[in-house]
Amino acid sequence: MSKQVVTPYGQKDGSKKEQVADMFDNIAHKYDFLNHFLSLGIDHLWRKKTIKQIKDIQPKKILDVATGTGDLALAAMSLKPEQIIGVDISKEMLEHGKQKIKKKGLEKTIQLELGDSENLRFSDNTFDAVTVAYGVRNFENLEKGLSEIHRVLKPGGKLAVLEFSKPKGFPIKQLFNFYFKNILPFFGRMVSNDTRAYTYLPESVQVFPEGDEFDQILNKTGFNQTEWFRLSFGISSIYIGTK
Repeated sequence: MSKQVVTPYGQKDGSKKEQVADMFDNIAHKYDFLNHFLSLGIDHLWRKKTIKQIKDIQPKKILDVATGTGDLALAAMSLKPEQIIGVDISKEMLEHGKQKIKKKGLEKTIQLELGDSENLRFSDNTFDAVTVAYGVRNFENLEKGLSEIHRVLKPGGKLAVLEFSKPKGFPIKQLFNFYFKNILPFFGRMVSNDTRAYTYLPESVQVFPEGDEFDQILNKTGFNQTEWFRLSFGISSIYIGTK
């Protein structure tokens, strides 16, 4: 499955992983604002729906991969877990996340730490559930990252992935493409002062193996009972798999 590899800063030195870490370090100070503003606040609802997918197994120990500033980890508190660990490769994003968690007094339940999705430090069969919001698209090696997630899940554990997808129907497809390629990069550049971050986003969405293709990769990396469904006319999708 040879997909074009899109990196945040193009030909600049450094692997995709290093460039993604640099990009998120650069925009961390405005990430939450831009996330909620550019999605018109709908991202809150998408995260709630993602967490709902693991509610049936009542997970006590949850891993949130590519946690960023911890929004999905915070949403998972609705399940009353004993522990949530969030890992991310961007130190600056984690710092902002830790501040949010401290303000809510949740440091005993949610711990954020530097971590690479493709080389997780945890033992096999550690977590009841793993969540990822808008992170798998940034994995340098998608199959390796998903295999690592599968490894650290307990048998019967669930993975829930929230990721951008591409709307198919008229006129949403046309509106989405215009917004993603013109409006979003403009505001992203203006607010974050990073000329590439919000151009990389639509480029990475274009080459991401969404829908049935991603579902097949989940199966290939060991997940069973996989399913997926679209949100908000196909702007985002949720993928579910069980170990």
